[in-house]
Amino acid sequence: MRKPLAKRIQEQYPQMSKSHKKISEYMLQHYDQAVFLTASKLGQLLSVSEATVIRFAVLLDYDGYPELQKALQDMVRNRITTVDRLKLSPKDSRTDIVRSVFNMDSDNMRQTLESLNTKDFALAVDKIIGARRIYIVSLRSAVVLGQFLHFYLQLLFKNCQMVSGNLFVEGLAGVGPEDLVIGFSFARYTRQTVESMQYAREKGASTIGITDTLTSPLAQYSEVLLLAQSSTPSFIDSFVAPLSLVNALVISAGTYDLEQTTQTLADFEEGCNKFGVYYKE
Repeated sequence: MRKPLAKRIQEQYPQMSKSHKKISEYMLQHYDQAVFLTASKLGQLLSVSEATVIRFAVLLDYDGYPELQKALQDMVRNRITTVDRLKLSPKDSRTDIVRSVFNMDSDNMRQTLESLNTKDFALAVDKIIGARRIYIVSLRSAVVLGQFLHFYLQLLFKNCQMVSGNLFVEGLAGVGPEDLVIGFSFARYTRQTVESMQYAREKGASTIGITDTLTSPLAQYSEVLLLAQSSTPSFIDSFVAPLSLVNALVISAGTYDLEQTTQTLADFEEGCNKFGVYYKE
């Protein structure tokens, strides 16, 4: 994983020029505002040249200012709180908010599909099919994604379990090389999910990370990394694209052995009918 922006600034700060120190201090103190500024506008704001801003990016070992700005975006995603996000939410009418949310979800779906690595997706499916046991780690708001995936993988393969945030040590007890751990986490990234993935790798288990960016802390512990956009114009995460990715994983895994899946679903329907699971007139 590439070194975070704040760490790069910290290491280079003692040797920086006065102008570069000014840029550093502004970025660290006002990262939520700096992320929206071009090199030219940032230079104007701080009374330094655009060239000085670009040289600052190069000093920090970025290819240019756009790459530094991407690092700033990751920094904002990791640090911005739900209160901050609420303040940044559009103050539109209810109709406009509905349109804004639906448009953002559509963009998330499109970007996720366009950037999906099909080889990694196929590898993830193979690991799900071939695992002795499957452990799913998803905490806080991302728990809904894990629960949905767990419901169907347990239905299909009978070897899947959720790992609780309070009992994640006990939940991962016995995990080994023949097992698979699937972790869900999106900015601001839950510590226990990251640590669970790290523990799984140390034990030799395969890991699939489902997250939002290549710079996510899950990336370094994921044997297979699947990215899904979760941007939203307000204080909650949008899990429309991640859930669609989960749907695709379940369907792909379930259609691998159609005969077995057909029998499994037939047994499921028989049980539902026997116990009156579904409402009937």
